Amino acid sequence: MRRQRKNSEESIFWSISEHKRSVAASLVKGVYVTEIDRQKKRSGHNKLAPKWWEFFHYQPVKTLEDKFDSSIFGIIFQYKPPQTNYSAIKDVAQAPKYVIAFRGTLLKKKTAIRDCYLDAKIVLKGLDTSSRYEMAFHALEEILLTEDPKNIWLAGHSLGAAIALHTGKNMAKHGYCLETYLFNPPYASPSVEKIHNRHLRNGARLAVGIVKTGLSIALTRKNKRSENDGNDPFTTLRSWIPWLFVNPEDPICRDYSGYFEDRGKSMNNLKNSVLNMVVDALGRDGEAHLIPSAIVIKNMKNTIVKENGLIAVKII
Repeated sequence: MRRQRKNSEESIFWSISEHKRSVAASLVKGVYVTEIDRQKKRSGHNKLAPKWWEFFHYQPVKTLEDKFDSSIFGIIFQYKPPQTNYSAIKDVAQAPKYVIAFRGTLLKKKTAIRDCYLDAKIVLKGLDTSSRYEMAFHALEEILLTEDPKNIWLAGHSLGAAIALHTGKNMAKHGYCLETYLFNPPYASPSVEKIHNRHLRNGARLAVGIVKTGLSIALTRKNKRSENDGNDPFTTLRSWIPWLFVNPEDPICRDYSGYFEDRGKSMNNLKNSVLNMVVDALGRDGEAHLIPSAIVIKNMKNTIVKENGLIAVKII
């Protein structure tokens, strides 16, 4: 039994991106299971969540609870390496001291209403005004008072990925570029290309063109003012490069693939979805879900696998 444990520790290589992704995804899964444990009133040895973080030598040091439904939507994990066989864990210096992980929508009786409400706020570009985002941002601020940003990760799935994206993005604006893992981050803007009927699609394109022509005038003036002031938020984010894991078959996040595949286009074309332009023209952050740079990985299915002895979960 001890021999098996030693082998599993030796399989963790913190310099390998796939192993890092596995850790981030597993901790996010741990947040899901922690909330389910709470709802089912599982305690002590009956809890199922610890197996998702103990393998990687993390321990929860703080839970983030929604003030409306009391659900656990995030956990701050701290790395606590084993007292024995410490050198067996490869590249241990690269392990983040803290990981802040956020779960996505949980369609259970005690969480569905609140989670779906926040999903709607993503579409309406209002997630950054929610109490969950504010709690996440302030929790991260507290850690940054004493920790180097290089020692902190952000991770989230779906709704949780949106919270992590907002938090990471706003921290990047303040000069703190955190390593971030986003699994199925919602792409909030509607896509005309999703319309299957050719006539409806062409009509929609015409409507989009008319709307964009009018709105682009207002946006051009606004963007020129921002550039002159040196406060263009899209430009300041170029140093922050999060990891995005998207499923091309998932309508929630698949447009991120096309978004980054179109990097050959101008920066303005990348930003200007219709809904973004409307919100921007009204003076709010219209591209809250958009970022200039990312490492995009396409995943195709849900799976839990063992890779080189390392348990890995793909949350898609």
